[in-house]
Amino acid sequence: MQPLDHQQQLFMVESDQLYRAWIDALHHARSYRYGMRWMSSKGRQYLLRRQDARGNGKSLGPRNAETEAVYAAFTEGKVRAKARLQTLSERVKNQTRLNRALRLGRLPSIVGDILLGLAAARMEHDFCVIGTHAIHAYEAMAGVHCRMELLASGDVDLLYDPRRHLSIVTQKLDQGGLLGLLRKADPSFVPSRDAPFRAVNDKGFMVDLVIPARDMRDATDVTFGQDDLVAVELPNLHWLVNAPKHDVVAIASDGRPVMMRVPDPRAFALHKAWLSTRQDREPVKKGRDRAQAVLVAEIVLAHLPTFEFDPAQLRYFSAEMLQQARRTLAGGDGIRLPGIDF
Repeated sequence: MQPLDHQQQLFMVESDQLYRAWIDALHHARSYRYGMRWMSSKGRQYLLRRQDARGNGKSLGPRNAETEAVYAAFTEGKVRAKARLQTLSERVKNQTRLNRALRLGRLPSIVGDILLGLAAARMEHDFCVIGTHAIHAYEAMAGVHCRMELLASGDVDLLYDPRRHLSIVTQKLDQGGLLGLLRKADPSFVPSRDAPFRAVNDKGFMVDLVIPARDMRDATDVTFGQDDLVAVELPNLHWLVNAPKHDVVAIASDGRPVMMRVPDPRAFALHKAWLSTRQDREPVKKGRDRAQAVLVAEIVLAHLPTFEFDPAQLRYFSAEMLQQARRTLAGGDGIRLPGIDF
């Protein structure tokens, strides 16, 4: 584990600030995208605010001094929003070049493309990145770089909380579904024939849509459109769904700052440690699970002192699970989790 030098730390802070300003400017500029226009009906003009790409809109009233002022303010605001977005986009491009020069890029570009697509659609809070790629966020939180062999992965898991309203997310995806959004990042993404929860691109990179196991009475598919991916239920993901989430700006391999929502790093470490003990887990994955659990636990203990392994803060885990994870991390690696000693 290598701490970032002072220049790299500075660029990480600037990337975080720039990204947050840029995404806010992008959302603001896109709020003007459907426009406002005058329409005629029965010899009178009315101001129409368009609300979607199909031309649906809402009348704001007949043309008069008040609606003309509304139209003028809208037009002026659109110009200002476009100019602000352009300025911040140029600054992000420049920061991207600087990040690349200092070798800050860690997250695969395809994952960055997907996350930027989610953010542009205002869906950065609807999906949580779990699995190996979440470690890139924990690196960014701690200001360190870890060994790449533990971070390499040919897939990304997007965790969705099925308690959320599907209709709201579906509306954000604008009828294209999650698969449509993935195809904006890479047109070669297609659904897997054998796994309807998975999309695969021409390079073999996979995106899995996963949810926690649900009650047997809840048989409704979690999907966001016709012919879209259908989420697969995985056991014991309820721990990660219920864990606190953190929105972290990491750096993609091409230097772009990208925000990713990830579970609390303590939850990641404990869950990976528990996974490594499962009898039904493939042996080749169990060793990697344990190594990643140890890595993230070390990141938390050494660099994130405000994240205490306090059972009172980890109530979404069972006491039995906490004990098992503690024993796993302590055995052979000697990692002691202060607070989890019951």
